[in-house]
Amino acid sequence: MRYGGHLLRAARLVVFAPMFLSPLSPLLAQTKPPPAATINTALANQGAIDLAFGAYQRGFYLTALTEASRRAQQNDPAAMTLLGQLYAQGLGVGRDDSKAAQWFKQAAGLGDREAIFALAMFSFEGRAGPRSGAEAARLLTEAARLGHPAANYDVGLLYMQGQEFKQDFARAAEYFRIAANAGNAEAQYALATMYKEGRGVAKDTRQATQLMAKAAVAGNLDAMVEFAIAQFNGDATDKDESAAARLFLSAARRGSPIAQNRLARILMAGRGLPADATEAIRWHIVAKQGGAGDPELDVFASKQPQTVRDAADKAARKWLSTQVAAR
Repeated sequence: MRYGGHLLRAARLVVFAPMFLSPLSPLLAQTKPPPAATINTALANQGAIDLAFGAYQRGFYLTALTEASRRAQQNDPAAMTLLGQLYAQGLGVGRDDSKAAQWFKQAAGLGDREAIFALAMFSFEGRAGPRSGAEAARLLTEAARLGHPAANYDVGLLYMQGQEFKQDFARAAEYFRIAANAGNAEAQYALATMYKEGRGVAKDTRQATQLMAKAAVAGNLDAMVEFAIAQFNGDATDKDESAAARLFLSAARRGSPIAQNRLARILMAGRGLPADATEAIRWHIVAKQGGAGDPELDVFASKQPQTVRDAADKAARKWLSTQVAAR
């Protein structure tokens, strides 16, 4: 049993280009409220946790608003950015894109890269003003120049797409590399894919696998699946079927149909995990629901006792209903 094939996001075709050539908006790194730790690490006073940031982190948004407002009066760009985020997301105050943009602009004028990045998102989405891809690209480039990891990733995407910028795979790789070195898992995965395909960089399977491993550790779902395949096969990394099986299980539980299919095959064959017909059929049913059918597993399931098939179907339905309820 050997796993192969180039895998990208489960919802897209299994080829290189669509990951980058679909509309940019779903791919932009932060269209949702960012984790507290990424808003601005400068929200600290000489090693002590800033009151505004700490309140935001704990969900005390009114306290965060009050303290950030006080700090903003002292011309603190990080506090201005936090105020922008609170107004942008409607946390502790009514959502107000206009006020959010005003605070972001003040902070951006003082060189805050998080504020510049936030303005880029506003410009691309048409919040607090006309949508402008060109302005968003300009702001992203500025934030990237200041070392913002997600901005570097997004600028790389723009060069891949060839819309706001002339398509340039080599430049895209440069931006992805900066973001990847800063720990951005999406950029690690994107750069790994470029090394795997030899696009924008010299083809290097080992380098691709190393980057895929880093992105997998960071929790990038597509990278988890691809690295598990490489690890199972021993392609450009040490062969370890047990470790690969555990990674497939983790990715399967997170909803990857490809991982669910691979896990089903592992449980059918008993390689990396003990053979378990019920679990194999269960994950096969779940994978089929996600679009990853497998005729070989259909045959395997048809040969099992009815009690096994019934137990697998019950377990699959329970798992699927849990996923629907969680959406």
